[in-house]
Amino acid sequence: MNPVFIFITIAGYIIGLGAVTVIDLHGFLGRTSKYWTEATTRTHKITKPMIWVGTLLAFTGGLLFYYSEYLEGLFKLHIFIFVILALNGLFLSFVISPLLLRREKEGKQSEILSPSWQRKIIVSFIISFTGWWGSLLLFVLALASFNV
Repeated sequence: MNPVFIFITIAGYIIGLGAVTVIDLHGFLGRTSKYWTEATTRTHKITKPMIWVGTLLAFTGGLLFYYSEYLEGLFKLHIFIFVILALNGLFLSFVISPLLLRREKEGKQSEILSPSWQRKIIVSFIISFTGWWGSLLLFVLALASFNV
């Protein structure tokens, strides 16, 4: 078991899941608060690149780890989860983020989002939350299977 591969994977989870947690909490608080809506708009500029870096590190580290340990079943499940997370990230990066930036340019950064946008963001939050935490749990289970 290569400790470098484990380190890369864990670093990815720390960076990505940490940023996801921050922006998800901001988004949750921003559903009914003008202050937190504006804070979410500002915060996402920092968390978005961190989430992508974390995703790439966790994916790359996991790929190397699973390949070196011949864990084919868990590997396929992790690939599936990361594809879903990447699609969700693309939606957030290329649909939600431009919306927030456009609203900020228009001086509407503190206006609460419409119920329609909030529903889309809630679905995205559920995908993100379950994907990241589920993926981390699978990685821990894989490590535990080696009595680490």
